Amino acid sequence: MDVLMKTLQVILALSTLIIIHEAGHFTFARIFGIRVDKFFLFFDAGGFKLLSTKEGWFSRLFPSLKDRQTEYGIGWLPLGGYCKIAGMIDESMDLEHLSHEPESWEFRSKKPWQRLLVMVGGVLYNFIFAIIAYIFIMGLWGQSYLSNREARIYVNDLAYEMGFRSGDRILSMDDYVPENFGMLQADLARRSVSEVTVLRGTDTLDIYIDHSMIGQVLNSPGMFDIAVPFVVDSIPPGPNASCGLMKGDRVVSIAGERAEWFQDARKLLSAHAGERVPAGIVRGGDSLSVTFQVDSAGLIGVMLPPLKGIVTKEYSAVEAIPAGIRYTFETIGGYLHDLRLVASPKTEAYKSVGSFIAIGQVFPSTWDWFRFINLLALLSVMLGVMNLLPIPGLDGGHIIFTLYEMLTGRKPSDRFLEAAQIVGLILLVGLMVLAFGNDIGRLLGGGF
Repeated sequence: MDVLMKTLQVILALSTLIIIHEAGHFTFARIFGIRVDKFFLFFDAGGFKLLSTKEGWFSRLFPSLKDRQTEYGIGWLPLGGYCKIAGMIDESMDLEHLSHEPESWEFRSKKPWQRLLVMVGGVLYNFIFAIIAYIFIMGLWGQSYLSNREARIYVNDLAYEMGFRSGDRILSMDDYVPENFGMLQADLARRSVSEVTVLRGTDTLDIYIDHSMIGQVLNSPGMFDIAVPFVVDSIPPGPNASCGLMKGDRVVSIAGERAEWFQDARKLLSAHAGERVPAGIVRGGDSLSVTFQVDSAGLIGVMLPPLKGIVTKEYSAVEAIPAGIRYTFETIGGYLHDLRLVASPKTEAYKSVGSFIAIGQVFPSTWDWFRFINLLALLSVMLGVMNLLPIPGLDGGHIIFTLYEMLTGRKPSDRFLEAAQIVGLILLVGLMVLAFGNDIGRLLGGGF
């Protein structure tokens, strides 16, 4: 059921964003009187279509749509979508129009600035949608994050190898003082940090960052978890209700092994599932011992205090507008930093590139409007930025060629554009293979 819910969310999210993106191209094409032959969600490779306004069962149900200039439909291959603009050399490699002189309603007959706007339209719509979504989020839910000011980290193996220790408090990364605890790992990678200053106990230490490990930082989720002290808040009725624990007690050991943090205790309790185990606690200034009954799930039925340090910024309807715009551009900037890392082979950040499988894993297993809209806005930014890459076959490639024409007054030849599309398709297929290979490698527990 969890897989089904995640799959449905991925399909709904990507379908929405593809339609928004292609609608951008469609809108500007129609503004300038350019004919749009097809508008499809997913690809109709081999001519097979799940739905078409020009043929099949849908056209029989709605015959008036059959006479429309544009064919609207849904293909069978869920790897994107497209808007087929008359007179344009694109990824469809339909070159029939080159056999005759340009018509007034064709893309190639329009002025360069008009063609540029048609190409930019998809990305523009993606960014506008992200702005609207973030304004909606800011106005309805506000902006919440865990403050880094007093938070301490709980490290995974990679963070430990780099020199961090559970219980450290990160004070600064070079000259930058991080505020959002949840962004620590991203900040470490994106800012090309050379030195991290931490508070360890009462000592201030400097940890020097090996930049060759940045790729591992991007591929190691949960590098910095919030270190949670195992402090008792309440003991509900159950097998441990009379074990001797009191509100405010802090568990420091289980079965003779140190458990400084709740995460340590959770691992030890799981290892003793179904057993009675001794535990050391600190109450005030005294050290005491109690015995827990651990259930089959590795739990003891003790409630911890609410997490402290959550900062929530609330916005009025008016305040949400600049806040949403600002957050959109911050997100765009962050993703551009990520792409810069991916483009640098020495960081091995390319191993973090993922496909639909990776996207599906970030969606929750239950429906959550906040998370869905948030992810929709993030994916819209990612789709917009990716399409700006100067690769033939993507909008960025067409934009580069059009800008070249505007600056030099020389239009690239049709033969050159045709060859560029082929090169671009090869690059995109290679990128797709890398993304799916990374995802499959992660699922299998290995690499690619």
